[in-house]
Amino acid sequence: MPVLVMKFGGTSVATLDRIKRAAKRVGVEVAKGYDVIVIVSAMSGKTNELVGWVTETSPLFDAREYDAVVSSGENVTAGLMALTLQEMDVPARSWQGWQVPLKTTSAHSAARIEEIPTGNINAKFSEGMKVAVVAGFQGISPEGRITTLGRGGSDTTAVAFAAAFGAERCDIYTDVDGVYTTDPRICGKARKMDKIAFEEMLELASLGAKVLQTRSVELAMRYGVRLRVVSSFEEQSDNAGTLVCAEEDIMESNVVSGVAFSRDEAKMTLISVADRPGIAAAIFGPLSEAGVNVDMIVQNISEEGRTDMTFSCPTDQVLRAEKAMNDAKGRGDINFHELVVDDAVAKVSVVGIGMRSHAGVAAQMFKALQDEGINIKVITTSEIKISVLIDRKYMELAVQALHDAFGLEKVT
Repeated sequence: MPVLVMKFGGTSVATLDRIKRAAKRVGVEVAKGYDVIVIVSAMSGKTNELVGWVTETSPLFDAREYDAVVSSGENVTAGLMALTLQEMDVPARSWQGWQVPLKTTSAHSAARIEEIPTGNINAKFSEGMKVAVVAGFQGISPEGRITTLGRGGSDTTAVAFAAAFGAERCDIYTDVDGVYTTDPRICGKARKMDKIAFEEMLELASLGAKVLQTRSVELAMRYGVRLRVVSSFEEQSDNAGTLVCAEEDIMESNVVSGVAFSRDEAKMTLISVADRPGIAAAIFGPLSEAGVNVDMIVQNISEEGRTDMTFSCPTDQVLRAEKAMNDAKGRGDINFHELVVDDAVAKVSVVGIGMRSHAGVAAQMFKALQDEGINIKVITTSEIKISVLIDRKYMELAVQALHDAFGLEKVT
């Protein structure tokens, strides 16, 4: 039988009624002739509750026991989903990560998937099981301990299963009905896209769009897994949601496909750094060791052997970045006059595979921001994206202006 993977997020299984609704969707696919692998998250809010219990019990917790506790939320959902399907006369069984077994690295709370053997589940399919309900977000280490994959890990689990089993498609059921040109809460003209290329979705996810977890999109692109983002709360149809697929599966698309934003950004500038070979390594090496996720980087033109170096990072990493820079200065690795922090900025980006073959996108973007009186602090580009750092108070205005400037409310 063809295999279909269906993943249900926390809001989609938040109550017993919602689990029943999800199970009915699974039943529809079984009736079409699929063997179905269902990946489930913990019920909405349960993971946060479990994490809270761990940190309250042991602030400096053992990561192995953290994973043992936090992974239990998905186990509960998997069991309840299997029971619900059985009540509907659908042959179903729940599977925890170690039973598959989903093999991972030993990095507790941030493990990476290494292998998903298909033998155990396929054997049960051949015996008449129609649905394997798998607890997402978890696996087993080489040492035989439970591991978890980090936030959003159930999306990654679903894509990995789709790749391992050669699934026809991987459907991600969530509380939104697809991927939009931008956040509809920010821009009322935002339009749901029928299709989006892997590369565009990967850029949008990494730039702030929260529909799909970045690692899951990377995995889907690597293995050619067709992803569909669809709502758990709307009527089901074959054309529902947004299909994330290869670029060649899209006939024609807008030059710009979407506008992404991240409001929790900070701009940090080292004033008057010695302009010498190795200075960038002396700055960004300590930042990397401190776990600071540096994004945009700009170096000014050197004057009299001194230069300014500007970079952006998430606001919750500013203190770590400041400490890393001051420690490096104290050791004599770098010498700067001042470290200036602006933690009231936002990053706004336009993304589109059409940029490869169209000139003038940057000029159009900058003109749209100029017309709204929005000053650009930092710019960075890649083949299919342009990002700018602006004052946070102008973020929503910028998103709306760019959405209008590129006509994203119109279907190509």
